[in-house]
Amino acid sequence: MLKFTGNGIYCEPGDFYIDPWRPVERAVVTHAHSDHSRWGMKHYLAHHDSLPVMRLRLGEINAEGLHYGEVRSINGVKVSLHPAGHIIGSSQVRIEHKGEVWVVSGDYKTTPDKTCAAFEPVKCHHFITESTFGLPVFFWKDEQQVFAEINAWWQKCRDEGKNAVIYAYSLGKAQRILAGVDASIGPLVCHGAVENTNDVLREGGMELPVTIRAEREHTKGTFKGALIVAPPSADGSAWLKRFEPYETAFASGWMQVRGTRRRRNIDRGFVLSDHADWPGLLSAIEATEAENIYVTHGYTDHFATYLNELGYNACTVKTEYGTDDEEPQTTGEA
Repeated sequence: MLKFTGNGIYCEPGDFYIDPWRPVERAVVTHAHSDHSRWGMKHYLAHHDSLPVMRLRLGEINAEGLHYGEVRSINGVKVSLHPAGHIIGSSQVRIEHKGEVWVVSGDYKTTPDKTCAAFEPVKCHHFITESTFGLPVFFWKDEQQVFAEINAWWQKCRDEGKNAVIYAYSLGKAQRILAGVDASIGPLVCHGAVENTNDVLREGGMELPVTIRAEREHTKGTFKGALIVAPPSADGSAWLKRFEPYETAFASGWMQVRGTRRRRNIDRGFVLSDHADWPGLLSAIEATEAENIYVTHGYTDHFATYLNELGYNACTVKTEYGTDDEEPQTTGEA
């Protein structure tokens, strides 16, 4: 029922695409990260919570929102969205036609957080899974332990008269950090890209602590003991100089790989990912009860080989995802 084409994942009987990377007539979008939600589609269908950020990034688009579990018929094909647990609005796309069920996972994580609906496994015959962290070395700690580490580092910086700069992707990871840290330690200051996203998500009902937008008039010495949340692109920029003295940190699943922090030239690394770890990937696939598994973006070859050893009918498929919210060593932002 689904084909992997040069434009994206195509549903032939329904005549629509899931997360296409080339302009098409109709796109069903799993979430608002820019490697999955791209400009140029004539019509978008996504979860209601994804639409505000999609419009912030893509401008005026012809888009329709669905609630989780709501079924829409497209040319006789039943389409519904189900929580992926990745970021706000992130969805697995369930497609049913003539008794055959496919599920496209998009990006997902199986551990809950405050900023999005928890992952829900969906039974199917065919499951398309990501494999961003598809190696046994990736095993996430409880997020409360990670936030305790971030709070302790921030408090140390404040005690030493420094600001704490933490790099995090502006959609998803940044809000997760803001919702998880102890805001009583000091002010929370956000880069414009992060605060623009915060604004539209607050309008949609997301609860976040009070944050301060870093403005041009904020000069060196304006903030003391603050936690500065910025996208990775701010690293090494002139924008950062206003926060001196400071320490830097990066929040990403890649911080579990030895040497990553040193290569990025940052002071601290915190292992916090919005993607499933190795046990999460395996448990999610098992819960689908699917026999046919299609592995995309990440450690595809290794993960598909392991799945075949477990008895699944698994293969790798080439897509253009995985270059935005988590930056794997194999392809080149978390």
